[in-house]
Amino acid sequence: MRSSLIRLGALVLALGLAACGRCGSRSGLEEGGPPVGQGGQGLGGTCAGQQSFLIGSGIYDITGPAAGVGMLGYVELEQQAAGIHQRLRSRAFVFASPCNGKRVVFVSADLGMVFQGVKQQVLERLRARYGRLYSDDNVLLSATHTHSGPGGFSHYALYNLSTFGFEPKNFEAIVEGIYQSIVRAHEHLEPGRVFLAAGELLDASLNRSPEAYQLNPPEERARYAHDTDKRMTLLRLTKDSGVEVGLINWFAVHATSMGMEHRFISGDNKGHASYLFEKAKGTRYDATGDTFVAAFAQSNEGDVTPNIHGGTEGGGKDDFESTERSGRKQYERAASLYASATTPLTGGVDYRHVFVKMDEVKVSPTFTDGTEQRTCPAAIGISMLAGAEDGPGVGHEGATCAAMHNLWSAFTCTTTTTPCQAEKPIVLEMGSMKPFPWSPEVLPLQLVTVGNLALVAVPFELTTMAGRRLRETVRAQLAPAGVTEVVIAGLSNAYSGYVATREEYAKQEYEGASTHFGPWTLAALQQEFGVLARSLREGSYVLPGPAPRDLCQQQSRLRPGVLFDDKPLWVHFGDVSVDARESYARGETVRVTFWSGHPKNDPHTQGTFLRVQRRAGLLWKDVAYDWDWETKYTWRRDYCLPTLACSHALLEWTIPPDAEPGTYRLVHEGDWKSGWDGRVRPFQGTSRPFTVE
Repeated sequence: MRSSLIRLGALVLALGLAACGRCGSRSGLEEGGPPVGQGGQGLGGTCAGQQSFLIGSGIYDITGPAAGVGMLGYVELEQQAAGIHQRLRSRAFVFASPCNGKRVVFVSADLGMVFQGVKQQVLERLRARYGRLYSDDNVLLSATHTHSGPGGFSHYALYNLSTFGFEPKNFEAIVEGIYQSIVRAHEHLEPGRVFLAAGELLDASLNRSPEAYQLNPPEERARYAHDTDKRMTLLRLTKDSGVEVGLINWFAVHATSMGMEHRFISGDNKGHASYLFEKAKGTRYDATGDTFVAAFAQSNEGDVTPNIHGGTEGGGKDDFESTERSGRKQYERAASLYASATTPLTGGVDYRHVFVKMDEVKVSPTFTDGTEQRTCPAAIGISMLAGAEDGPGVGHEGATCAAMHNLWSAFTCTTTTTPCQAEKPIVLEMGSMKPFPWSPEVLPLQLVTVGNLALVAVPFELTTMAGRRLRETVRAQLAPAGVTEVVIAGLSNAYSGYVATREEYAKQEYEGASTHFGPWTLAALQQEFGVLARSLREGSYVLPGPAPRDLCQQQSRLRPGVLFDDKPLWVHFGDVSVDARESYARGETVRVTFWSGHPKNDPHTQGTFLRVQRRAGLLWKDVAYDWDWETKYTWRRDYCLPTLACSHALLEWTIPPDAEPGTYRLVHEGDWKSGWDGRVRPFQGTSRPFTVE
């Protein structure tokens, strides 16, 4: 399947262009002058010992089209979105330190990746509202890496293959949602403190490439009890008024509890953990004022799977149960840490940011095998097509030029592989594609400190040991300045594949084959982050680096939008096709089918396609929505004469064991597009009332 996608990419690029919406210039540094806030007295200084911050949080819906869009993560053409299990959210936090006047934004978004074009457009909107207050330097956007969200929101061809090109509506939903979450966090800023807690979470993760991990030096492996990072690091944010702002925690595990056969939009295990914590705290997703925000952010999860029984097996009877188990484990450990978080962060806020042309880095012998090395033009190896254990593809992992397993690897090793990429049998060199590379090569590296916590923001998926080495590089520079906690913030600000250690790279498992810039990529990151950390410690400036290209106006798409919606003459949109029974018991599932329109007409941002309502006197009270765990919204195309544009929506509600007895109904809210005037009109339908006993 992945090999067919490579051929598809050429076709996508050959077709017409689709603009991505409100394009503008990069919110970078080409306008002149040093970045706002970079430089100063260095860590400590006037902020030494300070515990007071300005803190705020915000949350906003980033769920794109619920059907008719390929999903991003597994790179499977058959995985087309067909409904919603849980909505995707952007969770934003602003930290400002009055002691030095600096601030940073941290966002954890329920996305497969954060792409460079997304950050460019978010910054464009922030700049239009706040001027130079927010920039590349002090805004950190990170993805949870769910594999169950709609794709097509990258500006680079490699990541839009399974979606048949660019999807403007999804891009806009994501950009606007992230922007709005930051606006809310900014508007909620008040004095408060940040408390740190950390502890191990066992039985929630497994190394999916243990043979590659074992190639790391024995003395290095002996320093660690496990072959994945079991440490969860958590921040508790509380205002001086006593209001609980929210939490951020980082734990390294792939969001792949939902397998590639599923078509429901879902935040996967991390999205579910956020939902559980926010539900316990009474979060209102439609609130414009303060509401509790719980971010379960990503770290160095490159070789870490939640499927602790191996392969795609997460321990549940199905992927829904596996997702629930994994999410609940993270939630329960976070709840324990949150309750015990009493150690305040001390110090101020600071940051450094640089753009690096990752395919042309000269790496000092200090970080290599004793000789100067270079990174390479971006390329993937044969084993990338094989997929990982929790997302298998075609062929087998471990195909290397050191041990050619078949004719294909023998051919690529003698014809397309370069000395720079060493053991990798190259199947596609994205960096040499014209007119633009198929994946970005000018990438952002960012280092942020909030008190004595440092966040290392990387636009990659780092393996366990790669993350450990990078953390130690940064810690060595910042520990003398009082930094005690260093966390990898993975999949941040852009995306360009994986980073394995040099030893793991030689094995050419999925992670090594997906390390785009060759065997010395990690060494290059250690070198460049060492420079950022030293600059942060000393209070010196760093040059911004080369500006990344903005490809907003260079996007192509194969799939058209909704032409029109239709129905039989004798029904209306919103009419019930298959109704509920008269009564149900707790634990049973209510299913109602409605005549519907295409969900691409309107994503119902900050809204819902489904409501479960309970009768309260003369009124009906909402008790569940399309983002609740016990509901599912499924859309399907059904053909009816004389056109082929009819569709149905199936609404499901599995009645919770603690549901209050009474009379209920299901409500479907949707939109249909007229074939006569092209207008989109809303509709609503309701099921018959039914009793829960």
